[in-house]
Amino acid sequence: MIHICATCGTSFPDTPAPPQSCPICEDERQYVPRSGQAWTNPKALAARHVNGWRQLEPNLLEIHTQPQFAIGQRALLLMTPDGNILWDCLTLLDEATIALVRALGGIKAIAISHPHYYSCMQDWAAAFGAHVYLHSADREWVKRPDRAIRFWDGDEFKLADGVTILRLGGHFAGAAVLHWRDGVQGRGALFSGDTVQVAPHTQKVSFLWSYPNMMPLPAVTIRRMAAALEPWPFERIYGAFAGRQVTENGSAVVQQSAARYIELLEGR
Repeated sequence: MIHICATCGTSFPDTPAPPQSCPICEDERQYVPRSGQAWTNPKALAARHVNGWRQLEPNLLEIHTQPQFAIGQRALLLMTPDGNILWDCLTLLDEATIALVRALGGIKAIAISHPHYYSCMQDWAAAFGAHVYLHSADREWVKRPDRAIRFWDGDEFKLADGVTILRLGGHFAGAAVLHWRDGVQGRGALFSGDTVQVAPHTQKVSFLWSYPNMMPLPAVTIRRMAAALEPWPFERIYGAFAGRQVTENGSAVVQQSAARYIELLEGR
């Protein structure tokens, strides 16, 4: 049975004993808790947790694990005429989730913003016959190699008509967002993961190298990320966590937040 890091939710290969450590958590963008490294497995996880669902708008559903496990991110299931797309991933994949997803048409493609949310992507891919699309700059963080994984290069990757992954970097070298052209009745939506972090304030986003350790990104990186998003219109931003979304003026919020972030870094 595979081993799962209890702090970040990353899965590791089936070995007689769990690894000595979790490289994801030992990196300064994550952390090892004071209680030390701990491990679980899919059976134990499913015995204590379930996946909850919420409709965010037509053709877009949120999936989140209850009670919270590891980092606590949500996954987004986007239904398109070209097939369903899962954005980011959860560690828990139970029988109820499999049945519900299959009833909704399955999953054609899985795209993940950055390594903290790789979780059990291999098992989701196997359950639905999907490919997993990751940026090649983050190849080293895959701890369970799998033939379903497809690495892409460059700054843009079209998953379906009107659905494009944009590599922005920042939090990780390959950190990405997903642009959904037809979201919000054609005004556009951005699925941002931790690449562009939606703040508790409804009109603010942020950009960090390490979120748990509160380490900033340099101004030059923020300028580049904001410039890369400027040509892509979006009204709404769906962040990594339940309830975290910018509901209006999303494009402007990113540009204004980036400008303010840079002002503070530069002491202006």
